[in-house]
Amino acid sequence: MTRRIIDLSVTLTDRVKSDPPGLGPKITHVGHDAGAAEFEAMFGIPVDHQLDGKGAAVERVEMTTHNGTHLDAPWHYHPTMNGGERSMTIDEVPLDWCIGPGVKLDFRDRPDGHVISAREVEDELARIGHDLQPGDIVLVNTRAGARYGQDDYVASGCGMGREATLYLTARGMRVCGTDAWSWDAPLMSQMARIRETGEWSLFWEGHKAGAEAAYCHMEKLANLDQLPAYGFEVMCFPVKVERGSAGWCRAVARLDGDD
Repeated sequence: MTRRIIDLSVTLTDRVKSDPPGLGPKITHVGHDAGAAEFEAMFGIPVDHQLDGKGAAVERVEMTTHNGTHLDAPWHYHPTMNGGERSMTIDEVPLDWCIGPGVKLDFRDRPDGHVISAREVEDELARIGHDLQPGDIVLVNTRAGARYGQDDYVASGCGMGREATLYLTARGMRVCGTDAWSWDAPLMSQMARIRETGEWSLFWEGHKAGAEAAYCHMEKLANLDQLPAYGFEVMCFPVKVERGSAGWCRAVARLDGDD
């Protein structure tokens, strides 16, 4: 049996526009020459006594836990979950939530800013012929996946609304993800709908569904277009940030096939 691994994570970089202005990571690469000088300063080992006069290359990073591909904890959405319990932080998320059968919902044809409804989720599951099972990890493929690194990435793609999110959690989904910047529709489109309707509850409605039913979602996934609708396994273990609202993860999909 052959096994294929598909990387579902973007590269953490400060060289593409993956976040709104001011929210992106800052990465400083410290080369081997500077590393040798640091070893000399820290440990007293002369540069000319280090192999080829070279020390350790390292990176210094200034970032949030929401840069790059990451898994959001319920604490990110609201201080309480499940109607009143204290929300879990990322270091409290059960690891068995983070591995399971994957299901891909293809909403690449939806326009930017569109909010996916429960009916659309139901129709897509019927189209692909899958009955959602507890523990399924649901991945949402939007137009944004093809725009990563472009100026319009943050404003691209559709988002998952409150009722769509609760439709999934009611059927046992605990972890999901999107290739867009946010699980919700882009922030600017949310604000446009609020101005049109006067309904402030439309702001961050997919995230805030976590106050009613605990769940985690990944953001800024990659390569969802390479996945089948189902028949693959997702692994997305987050970094344990103490009391963190999110943790970076190297999300992957594993597909098994016949030789």
